[in-house]
Amino acid sequence: MINPTKFSLLMLTLMSWLFTHVLKAQSLADFTLPTAWTAHALTAEIPLPEYPRPQMKRTEWQNLNGIWDYIGGNTHTDPRTADTPPAFPAKTEKIRVPFVPEAELSGIARSAEKFLWYRRTLVIPPTWKGRRVLLHFGAVDHYASVYINGRKVGNHTGGYSAFSFDISDFLKPGDNSLTVGAYDPNDGKMPSGKNGDKGDYTFSSGIWQTVWMEPVEQEHVTRLKLVPDLKNNRLQITAFAQGENLTIVARANDGQQEVAKAQGKADETFFLPISSPHLWSPDDPFLYQLNVELKDRQGQTVDRVDSYFAMRSINIGKVDGINRTLLNGKFQFQIGLLDQGYWPDGIFTAPTEEALLYDIQLAKRAGFNVIRKHIKVEPMRWYYHCDRLGLMVWQDMPNLWYPDDTDSVAVRKQFRTELKQMMDQLVSVPSIVTWVPFNENWGAFEVPDITQWTKEYDPSRLVNGNSGFNYAPGYRPAQGDPGNGDFVDMHHYGKMEDKAFPKPDANRAASLGEFGGKGLFVRKHLWPVPNNAYEILINKDVLTDTYIYLLNEIEQRMMYRGLSSAIYTQTSDVEHEINGLVTYDRKVEKMDFNKIKWINEEIIKSSQNIDKKKKISSILREYPVE
Repeated sequence: MINPTKFSLLMLTLMSWLFTHVLKAQSLADFTLPTAWTAHALTAEIPLPEYPRPQMKRTEWQNLNGIWDYIGGNTHTDPRTADTPPAFPAKTEKIRVPFVPEAELSGIARSAEKFLWYRRTLVIPPTWKGRRVLLHFGAVDHYASVYINGRKVGNHTGGYSAFSFDISDFLKPGDNSLTVGAYDPNDGKMPSGKNGDKGDYTFSSGIWQTVWMEPVEQEHVTRLKLVPDLKNNRLQITAFAQGENLTIVARANDGQQEVAKAQGKADETFFLPISSPHLWSPDDPFLYQLNVELKDRQGQTVDRVDSYFAMRSINIGKVDGINRTLLNGKFQFQIGLLDQGYWPDGIFTAPTEEALLYDIQLAKRAGFNVIRKHIKVEPMRWYYHCDRLGLMVWQDMPNLWYPDDTDSVAVRKQFRTELKQMMDQLVSVPSIVTWVPFNENWGAFEVPDITQWTKEYDPSRLVNGNSGFNYAPGYRPAQGDPGNGDFVDMHHYGKMEDKAFPKPDANRAASLGEFGGKGLFVRKHLWPVPNNAYEILINKDVLTDTYIYLLNEIEQRMMYRGLSSAIYTQTSDVEHEINGLVTYDRKVEKMDFNKIKWINEEIIKSSQNIDKKKKISSILREYPVE
């Protein structure tokens, strides 16, 4: 007798083999700038096979990444108006999902795909019979419509947010057809960041995060909201669920034993007491494990998910009368990296899990305690690695570019909708300590109002309303300093002089949201475009010493001008920008990381050792600047 599970796996392997052998042949020689992970991504039967949602994990699931049929261009059927998917030609192109068609790893490597259509066969494991089947998408840029066996299941708008559909009622016995249509005009009228009309990197469109499915019961958990409340030594829990009159049982484990248990109703907030909490910090990124059970009216467990959380606080508080950023009640200078999250082979998608992890480990290895995720939302596994390795995260909202056109009401409403989507999706991530709604006035509008809304919607984190308000894009009037939120935030890439640095005010801390941008040419590791940086230096030693000089200057402003944070540009080179700690292919380290780690740790120690008895308010007065 054939084992149904083994048979299903055999069929999946066979399908994967067949798909792999009809994709356009590629070798490393076909890539403009291959990374150390390109070859593995090319040969993987299932790209990015890891479980995509670490904070809400179930045991059974199926990864749908791999080779799909593909048609794309500007003259195909518009997914926004299609009730049924278009017919695919007998000989159709193949695309490697989840890499966007603009990326070389996709096998397409073609830009300006306005209408994109994907298709593959689904094989539902026999063991899932009798349960509901959820189809999940990590992200599709920007509008997506989904069809099962030619019938429309639903649609989603928002290029950076995950979404799901219950496809159970659309399935049939045997093979099933999944078709996804995507629309991405890249017109700057939707949240897109650098991946938009005025962004200066390669655009990306369509599916760019993992596609997967899992079986659940009719009644099941749909979302978790976990917020640490350190003041009261408890975790705030809201478990949203499909169904009515359901009970949630939550258990916390410290890795050795159960430390807390609490019960509440689904869709309602309750609290899990954590006595003598083990605090999370970059030096000690301790994570509690959390088990959540959903029980029906008879007390039977109908769903179970595994998660994790951390106990930490973040706020603005007075240190010698000066507003500072406080982690767990203590001032620790936040020295971070601006991180764009682009790849020469995958563009918007890291080629492998190891590649995704590399940039985070790089920041940690170089002694940084913050990553500013710059106008991009990463897959949930990226945040999981920040949580477990210990890096605070500033999370930018991807900006739109044109909020003032004739359709400004709809455009601004969509921005607000996607800002809320992002915050809801990431609310439980403990490493995120700051939301950044706008950057340098790019597409900024109603900044004080949006800053206030963000703070009210999530009072557990800091809000940096318009990072680099002193910069203006030039194509429209600048919004400037919102005057509210938690930061007075300026950007500076020139001479280190006092007038270039922000100063704290009566309610906000001072942040240098971007600085540095020092570049270095590394032959054979450059993207084939005109390369630039704010300043090009001669070699690795000079670049390293220049960074140390900048940090010494920043330390002075931390000690005597009230500066609380600074973000260096940037993690890696990105296409034309050669101002990274490493080259775009991540193969060459452009600085001496031992020295970078040393100076970063020195300034953090210096912040922790500020003499609280010293009255520095008199030193914070304006000094003459030559």
